[in-house]
Amino acid sequence: MGRVKLKFVAIFIAGTCGFATAAATAEDGSENDGQLMFNNYCRTCHTTEAGDNRLGPNLNGIIGRKAGGAQGFGYSSALESADFEWTAEKLDQFIADPELVVPGNNMKPYSGIGDGAVRAAIVSHLKNK
Repeated sequence: MGRVKLKFVAIFIAGTCGFATAAATAEDGSENDGQLMFNNYCRTCHTTEAGDNRLGPNLNGIIGRKAGGAQGFGYSSALESADFEWTAEKLDQFIADPELVVPGNNMKPYSGIGDGAVRAAIVSHLKNK
């Protein structure tokens, strides 16, 4: 019984430290941390490889690109008709609340990331792609 309890405590501590590490790494803004945050929050649907569209469009070169402008991706009519280019600020707002920035977009069930440090790490990462 003692071994099981110790194993549980070790797993709990390791898991808790992992969450603390993820939160702390987002705040220092290094490229590795931006990659980690991108992987944790975005990679299920997006990639940063040019031309590699998945459930969502590739995000390679997104800063400066027209909204709804990734070649070969079938956007919602809301994003196709959005009349702006992606800036770091606009991307941060979209990551925080996509529906507020582009009502009627197809990023469901994603509803946004409230943590500004996580968003900043992701945007910083995408600036370099």
